Amino acid sequence: MKKLLILALALASTITLHAQQPGGGRGAQQPLTPEEQALQDKRRAAAALADGVRPIPMLDTVWIEEQTWMETRDSIAAGKTTAIIGSGGVEKNGPYNANGKHNYVLRSTCDAIARKLGNALCAPIITMEPGNIEGRGGVVTPGSVLITQDTYKAILRDMSTSLKNMGFRNIVMIADSGSNVTGMTDVTKELNAKWNGNPTRVFYITEYYTQDIWSFDYLKDIGIFQKPDTRSATRWDIHDDYHYESLVALTDPRLIRAEQRLKAGKFVINEVEIGSIDKMIANGRKLLEYRAKITVDAVNKAMAEWKPPTQP
Repeated sequence: MKKLLILALALASTITLHAQQPGGGRGAQQPLTPEEQALQDKRRAAAALADGVRPIPMLDTVWIEEQTWMETRDSIAAGKTTAIIGSGGVEKNGPYNANGKHNYVLRSTCDAIARKLGNALCAPIITMEPGNIEGRGGVVTPGSVLITQDTYKAILRDMSTSLKNMGFRNIVMIADSGSNVTGMTDVTKELNAKWNGNPTRVFYITEYYTQDIWSFDYLKDIGIFQKPDTRSATRWDIHDDYHYESLVALTDPRLIRAEQRLKAGKFVINEVEIGSIDKMIANGRKLLEYRAKITVDAVNKAMAEWKPPTQP
């Protein structure tokens, strides 16, 4: 046994001496060839990416889907721990406004709300709303793409859980369509009860939709008087109004068929002569600022007054 140990030590000693000799290996002093250096640099860069070191400045966006995973991670680490889930829909909206008007409105409103809050990001918009998927007599109105209430609630639960486990501590829900209100209200209560004691909280902000609903009063403040003079988004059986058209136009005036209507002499909504695309977009910006302020104030109030649900 002693002989074997002596032989092993001798062999190890020989290998060490060989490695230290000038011809026995590269050694730390010998420079790498240009090719070897380039390969080593590539390996280091790849290792840095694998370790999650963001290689370039962050894109100026509040949309999680537009960020890289590193940008989302770094945003959360920097304090953007509020996620906004906006819910829209695809439905019949009259002869001029796109079926997805609620989703196009949310592209502007969620962005503005997140930026005003300063610590928020926008989750992907839920683009379909709950409704009767069988329609009337087995017929669904062309342009209306619906999901069941159970499916809708499941999407809200899954999205919220994903955001919680991503590191968000406040999940804010806003509904741009009335069909979304019940599901958001129910899931908010359900998750807050389920997550009681967890640092993540869920808020359904009803004011986004209900406070001065369809901006009825504010439109009058900026000189827009629709007829009939009633607080509604539907007049003459057409589910469309100045509020929605001007907000949709912020995304793209083609979505309200602005040019075609101008040429046809039909650039009018509820007896309001729109005048020009630029004028409508300018009013859309005013409405955007108005609704964003309503929502941000409501979010801040809800968070300040938060009380965990009582145990049954």
